[in-house]
Amino acid sequence: MKFILRLFYILIFLFSFIELAYSKTTKIIFFGDSLISGYGLITKDNFVNQLKQKTIQNKLNNLTLFNSGVSGETSTGLLNRYKWVLEDSYDGVIILIGANDALRGIDPNYTRRNIEKILSYLKEKQIPTMLIGMKAPNNLGEIYVNEFNEIYPKLSKKYDTSFYPFFLKDVVLKPSLNQKDMIHPNKKGVSIIVNNFFPFFLEFYQSLK
Repeated sequence: MKFILRLFYILIFLFSFIELAYSKTTKIIFFGDSLISGYGLITKDNFVNQLKQKTIQNKLNNLTLFNSGVSGETSTGLLNRYKWVLEDSYDGVIILIGANDALRGIDPNYTRRNIEKILSYLKEKQIPTMLIGMKAPNNLGEIYVNEFNEIYPKLSKKYDTSFYPFFLKDVVLKPSLNQKDMIHPNKKGVSIIVNNFFPFFLEFYQSLK
């Protein structure tokens, strides 16, 4: 009888452990600038929240997304703060940074070094990472544009991150999809970005399991 009771309690413990393991919440944090924080949009319409709704529609359970976007942030700003944000534990990190560097004409080599320091740290800590690419405005000149645009695919390959080539794909410079400044997407523009991004995000999410 004692053996049966002991076996019963062991089985309860095992089933409880398995249930806990399967119910574990996956936590993904998004680092970035105003494109992540949602400049000019109400909270529910920003990129992270629209993506969150997309995950719910696709029945991705036990997934929590965190918005750590800061309007106006450059790669230097992110480099100065990301470690203390990561004092909390996350299962994955997604980074979109550099747009403000380009708008200010900052040397692409400087931007690259900043992003590389972040990716190097994340790789060292074995935190799965996705890098989202940006592109420089064409009015900065061919040399600058080429050097800037090459930052993202090269670093993603070097540090073996997941990669989404261009955040503003199908949205950039389209008046109907952007706010009046023609820099920040409106609600409809963000929706298109989310739909384009989602297959890449899904692959990244599944790699975390």
